[in-house]
Amino acid sequence: MKREYVSWYSPALQKDMEILVFGNAGASILFFPPRMGRFYDYENWKVIDVLRDKIDKGYVQVFCVDSYDAQSFYNQHLHPSQRILAHIKYEHYIIGEVIPFIHQKNPGSFIIAAGSSLGGYHALNFALKYPALFNKVVSMSGRYDLTTHIAHYDDLFNGYWDENIYFNMPLQYIKNLTDYNTLKQIRALEIVLVIGRDDVLYESNLLMQQLLLEKEAKSTLHAWDSEMHRAKSWRQMVNVYL
Repeated sequence: MKREYVSWYSPALQKDMEILVFGNAGASILFFPPRMGRFYDYENWKVIDVLRDKIDKGYVQVFCVDSYDAQSFYNQHLHPSQRILAHIKYEHYIIGEVIPFIHQKNPGSFIIAAGSSLGGYHALNFALKYPALFNKVVSMSGRYDLTTHIAHYDDLFNGYWDENIYFNMPLQYIKNLTDYNTLKQIRALEIVLVIGRDDVLYESNLLMQQLLLEKEAKSTLHAWDSEMHRAKSWRQMVNVYL
């Protein structure tokens, strides 16, 4: 299996950002790690090994990016208004730097945004905000409104709310989305949500699915038995949905 380590200084984030690339052809998978995860997590957790056959046969090429969550959503040293601005810098990095890099490495490829846990949030949020850049989304164990308190998941903005937060919470903005061109592009996406029936985020995934269907998106929700918020479960899921 071809493996390539890539790093460059990001103008958007003003720091070096690292990526692991597996394979050299096929559909491009932009793979976001879980909450505050690293670009090497999926390799260490043997998730990439599950995809080895597809990678070796040229069916998929995987781009494992680093997170910026510790500097944004989970940075308690910043006011919540600054935390969301830090996340928007990460958005600029992904859309303005990583997506062009993917096109450079694999021109004209079918692009899949994928991730688990908070990585699932990133995958769905970026795809819904920039649907013309993606063809498919696979979100595993995702959380789609970071302003809510659900079980052990805290409100990451401590009760603060503004327009920047609103436009980055899929459960908030999708219900009010009316722009024809954006909806047309979203309806062209294949959206896959995967969650365990015993996961604390199960109900919010049901709501996300309902809102997507109300917008006539091609979205499917796959509920797995028991609690599935772990690397072992994600290894099983990628084998089915990626």
